[in-house]
Amino acid sequence: MYSVNYHRASSVADAAKLIKKGDAKFLAGGMTLIPAMKTRLAAPSDLVDLGHIPELKGIKVSGKTVTIGAGTTHYQVANDEKLKKVCPAIAELAGLIGDVAVRYRGTIGGSIANNDPAADYPAAMLALGATIVTNKREIPADKFFKGLFETALKEDEIITAVTFTAPAKAAYQKFPNPASRYAIAGVFVAKDKDGVRVAVTGAGDDGVFRSKQIEAALAKKFDASALEGVSVPSDSLMGDIHASPEYRANLVLVMAKRAVAAANA
Repeated sequence: MYSVNYHRASSVADAAKLIKKGDAKFLAGGMTLIPAMKTRLAAPSDLVDLGHIPELKGIKVSGKTVTIGAGTTHYQVANDEKLKKVCPAIAELAGLIGDVAVRYRGTIGGSIANNDPAADYPAAMLALGATIVTNKREIPADKFFKGLFETALKEDEIITAVTFTAPAKAAYQKFPNPASRYAIAGVFVAKDKDGVRVAVTGAGDDGVFRSKQIEAALAKKFDASALEGVSVPSDSLMGDIHASPEYRANLVLVMAKRAVAAANA
């Protein structure tokens, strides 16, 4: 094991100072960074632990406005009763992430900052039209996710919370890899007075994206039957040992139908 300096930040301001040491990396739940370090895919000189900062934790619900601290774990999101009442879709999504150990350690902020192309939360943020709040600014989800493992975050920028207005209807459905539980294709649908938003994860060759074809069909009729005859182009979808682009295109449509049915239930 190579040498690494560990720093436990006591506040967001403290973390912002510590990250300037050497080739430092922020550590949230560590579900991605620690395995990457073990396999030498990442070798930071310093780790700045965000896991003990009280201001990053907790869920607030005010009417339909939801604010989730970046350090809130998947388990906490999945089991918050107020959140379940106002936006059950995101609570259900959190309960589908990984296994129990991952849900107890992993955080919403860490997941969004990492922006794994098969992660669940990016689809929720995009479909809900969420705002990503950092220690420096507020970034609309449409401008936050830039591509594979790429976001609008600066190197010393820290996600402090995410906020969104709970829609009238929403649901998430995914076809998981049986080993990792990551999405081979996952679809989050949200309907409100401003229209319909549909975000897809696990399938795009450039990460999470909105499906304009599915949105257009559901804008006319928010029902699974409205997706009959709709086709999802496969030329921008990923292909790997788990599924071809064409298979993923079909999965996206199937998951979208299931998500709409669940939203209407």
